[in-house]
Amino acid sequence: MKDRLYKMIASVFYIGYLPIAPGTLGSLAALIPYYFICRSAILMPAVILIVTILGFITAGRVEKIFEEKDPEEIIIDEFSGMLISLYRIPPTMGYVVAGFLLFRFFDIVKPKPIRDLEKLKGGMGIMSDDLIAGVYANVVLHVVYIANLLFRLQIPG
Repeated sequence: MKDRLYKMIASVFYIGYLPIAPGTLGSLAALIPYYFICRSAILMPAVILIVTILGFITAGRVEKIFEEKDPEEIIIDEFSGMLISLYRIPPTMGYVVAGFLLFRFFDIVKPKPIRDLEKLKGGMGIMSDDLIAGVYANVVLHVVYIANLLFRLQIPG
């Protein structure tokens, strides 16, 4: 019973079991709660914190259940990383699409030190690379946002 609960959480309600692009779908799934919490100074960081903690707990456990390193069914790491990428970013279509693309870019390309974090064991290794990919995407989005404010760039919304 406990194992099923861990699998459900780590796969974000079994989205990770879908046969095509589970990581991308996990990133897109994060946009559902994001839509409802993005304007809340309390809910957004609280949800990120809760999802991240659940990810560290469940990802390591599910990795042991599957007896393989970072099984593709585990997508709570992408879900959490995507939320981080959009933290305190204007909730416009332009920024959300850019955040998604940037997060997926950093998650797939894995520049240093992101690639090194995958070597960590258990939930720490599964979660850490995606969390830092989310931070990288968030930093780029903040630079664009600040440049937009300073130079009045026309960022599509």
